[in-house]
Amino acid sequence: MQYIYIITMPQKSKKIIKKKSFKKKKSVRKSKASTNKNILDEIIRVDHAGEYGATRIYDGQIAIFGKESKIGKTIQHMADQEQEHIDKFNDLIIEKNVRPTALLPLWNIAGFALGAGTALIGEKAAMACTVAVEKVIGEHYREQQNLLEEDEKELKKTIAKFEKDELEHHDIGLKHGAENAIGYKAMTKVIEIGCKTAIAISKKI
Repeated sequence: MQYIYIITMPQKSKKIIKKKSFKKKKSVRKSKASTNKNILDEIIRVDHAGEYGATRIYDGQIAIFGKESKIGKTIQHMADQEQEHIDKFNDLIIEKNVRPTALLPLWNIAGFALGAGTALIGEKAAMACTVAVEKVIGEHYREQQNLLEEDEKELKKTIAKFEKDELEHHDIGLKHGAENAIGYKAMTKVIEIGCKTAIAISKKI
């Protein structure tokens, strides 16, 4: 009996070792980083609201300048890119089952009023508006990319692409004399504060 006992002990210890190694493999699979659902919802909600507001700003400006004017064609180019952005976020709202902001009716009116109001002041004021808005949105998109984990690589690529578009619009505004607008510094500062406030509210409401 003593001889049999010595043989069976190593077999039991082998089984224990196998179980331990299996548990280690299992824990490695679980460690893959994933984006927090609340953060993801906020990103999609606020970006959807922001792009909608941007399309309405350009709608307001085009309503004043007309599509066929020289400045109108420049604005239409930017508006077309913004439309591409809002179309994408419309899809993501459905795909990711995210509640859109309840303030879309407000951003509809506010965006159009901002666009039309700055256009009535003049072309340079309209471009100053573009510079201010796109600066805030570009910075916002850059920050969001750091919040997205490996499971949202495609969304990160999309936001990176949209960031480039927004910075292109920002530079177009500068090239069209935005900094020569009357009250440029005060105007852009007020618009930037308004945009940041809208972003903060749209994340939650």
